[in-house]
Amino acid sequence: MTVEIERIGETKDQLGESPCWDADAQAICWIDALVGTLWRLRPETGTLERHALPAPVGSIAPCCSNAVVVALKNSFARYDFASRTLEVLARIGVDHPDLRFNDGKCDPAGNFLAGTMHIHRQAGERVLGGLYRLRPDRSVEQLADDIAFANGPCFSPDGRTLYLADSLERTVWAYDYDAHGPLRNKRVFVETGRFDSGPDGATVDSQGFFWTVLTRAAKLARFAPDGELERLVDLPVTYPSSLCFGGPRFDRAYLTTISRSTRLEGRLKQDGGLFLIEGLPAAGRPPHCFADS
Repeated sequence: MTVEIERIGETKDQLGESPCWDADAQAICWIDALVGTLWRLRPETGTLERHALPAPVGSIAPCCSNAVVVALKNSFARYDFASRTLEVLARIGVDHPDLRFNDGKCDPAGNFLAGTMHIHRQAGERVLGGLYRLRPDRSVEQLADDIAFANGPCFSPDGRTLYLADSLERTVWAYDYDAHGPLRNKRVFVETGRFDSGPDGATVDSQGFFWTVLTRAAKLARFAPDGELERLVDLPVTYPSSLCFGGPRFDRAYLTTISRSTRLEGRLKQDGGLFLIEGLPAAGRPPHCFADS
């Protein structure tokens, strides 16, 4: 099957990130992380909603209600689409100008996991932040304190393996995962230095294969559960950022891109757009939702 990639609409994000499929609304949601824009697009009708969040925004994930859970700079919140209101749920115990939340995803038990990025970190400086888990009762626990630039958290189909990238290390780690306990058995899953790029946003398809965006290489990479590279897909943008599966049968992938972040600036007119990818070798899986109701 031929892979087909096309731009959807005319949105242009500085730092498009965190796409997630809203199955109830049959809509794709994503953010412009630097501006604080939350988008929700219904592809079948072309209806586009624009919502405002406090910038910078790290990531979003669908809730079981008509809302998304949000990782802000150093707090978790819930944004209600109907009322357009934002409710802060919890804060982490670190407030530093060089630290903010980055990528996040929900686990099968309805918790939200989000990792931080420690910018301007000096050689030998202790890592601030790490990976945090927000529970539906609003309690927060720190799961890891050794990830400097967290990206692409996602789960194996059985929920027993967590994948988490440290983009600065150009490494995707795998952990044994228990929704009610600590992370165990940290190990290297994939190293992406050979592609001259760190791994960025990621997801797992219905066959258990791991997909990650290679931002500086402008490619998608698909890895088997044993970490072997299965394929690379060239992308028609300068700097892709993240992807998710969606659509009624989860056989479409949605890709966010960068036009101008704090470190990267695109060279192409379509940079910053949202893209639809069809013809991939496997469908995705329904997203896990934050159990807010």
